Amino acid sequence: MSGPGELMHALVRRLHPICRSMTGDGVRRTLEIIGESVKLDVHEVPTGTPVLDWTVPQEWNIRDAYLKDRTGRRVVDFAASPLHVVGYSVPVHATLPLAELREHLHTLPDQPDLIPYRTGYHTGTWGLCLSENTLRELQDEEYEVHIDATLADGHLTYAEHVVPGRQADEVLIECHTCHPALANETLAGIAVAVQLAQALAEIPGGPRFTYRFLFAPGTIGSITWLARNRDRVGLVKHGLVLACAGDPGPLRYKRSRRGDAAVDRAAAYALRDREHTVVDFTPYGYDERQFCSPGFNLPVGLLTRSPNEGYPEYHTSSDNPDLVTPDALAGTLAAVREIVEVLEGDRVYLNLQPYGEPQLGRRGLYRSPALNRDNKQHQMAILWILNYSDGDHSLLDIAERSAIPFAALLEAARVLIEAGLLTEAPQSPDSGGERA
Repeated sequence: MSGPGELMHALVRRLHPICRSMTGDGVRRTLEIIGESVKLDVHEVPTGTPVLDWTVPQEWNIRDAYLKDRTGRRVVDFAASPLHVVGYSVPVHATLPLAELREHLHTLPDQPDLIPYRTGYHTGTWGLCLSENTLRELQDEEYEVHIDATLADGHLTYAEHVVPGRQADEVLIECHTCHPALANETLAGIAVAVQLAQALAEIPGGPRFTYRFLFAPGTIGSITWLARNRDRVGLVKHGLVLACAGDPGPLRYKRSRRGDAAVDRAAAYALRDREHTVVDFTPYGYDERQFCSPGFNLPVGLLTRSPNEGYPEYHTSSDNPDLVTPDALAGTLAAVREIVEVLEGDRVYLNLQPYGEPQLGRRGLYRSPALNRDNKQHQMAILWILNYSDGDHSLLDIAERSAIPFAALLEAARVLIEAGLLTEAPQSPDSGGERA
């Protein structure tokens, strides 16, 4: 039976050939495939709809594109890779000399074997992408160029999947659906999100928080979602944007604009024993910058492996399924699950016997750490929780101070509650771990 890493990698491979853009049938087909694993609520927002300071654009769809030489050979062929066409190119069918064509041809001179990813959003232009080596081989002759595409009023498409929780407060998990043939940059995040959603649905009794998974085109998708949900964004207590999630690079967490939100602390804690970096928020990157715009200022961070623009295959034809590995996908998923476990489990407690250390022995809770080394961690967890459960410190605070694993603290809290020595503080924050 395949493990999570192999299942995620299979989804990446299946989605990779689809031509996606910020609108169109490629997005719909991508969502159809995701919907085979998790139930989706698909939204279609008409062209021209005002969304914050933006407007939903026209819908773009493409059927074919090519550049033919005088023998009829396709020297550039959309069928070989959707990267060959500049996204949102207007339709064209013409015969042009190479000198005139060049202003519409895009290459990577420093990576001459690779095809670049380019878009022409909102420009009304057209273009083809090809390798520099292919361009160098073109003869000084006329070429037939054809882009069989439509740009017309339609819809912007995004989808949500909700895992209901015991609380209405939400954790938002977002990944973008707009880039074609970019396995790591786009599809790995989708695959991790799907596996996480399935895991959350299996929690007995359901998770503490409600988890909202958003699959949307970058920038305009998150802006559209925010515009349509302004009256309920206050429910979002934590959030993560997932991207570049499957390459072999170390994990990287970018803090929310707040910098010290519960999700920022939970992510830093969950990554502590993994190769990783944690960086401060900047208003550049993925959709975290929309959720963290000053009017919303939501607690949403970004989790990647190699960051955007931080690996040589980024936005090129080398960002293919061979770059993504099952082990890297599984590692990203494990990190996200630990972040979620911390958010789910974090509480502020009160010691019900705070005057002196309560007698643990008569309650069956004490074994000398010196004599019971196998039980030492559990014993120390009990002592730390009792000492710091003063209504001001959460379990995450205690984990950071004590270096005891969060899971061990959760178990110690459980037995102390059963023994009548601990209760959740009435002012325990709904956000799950922000300092009181």
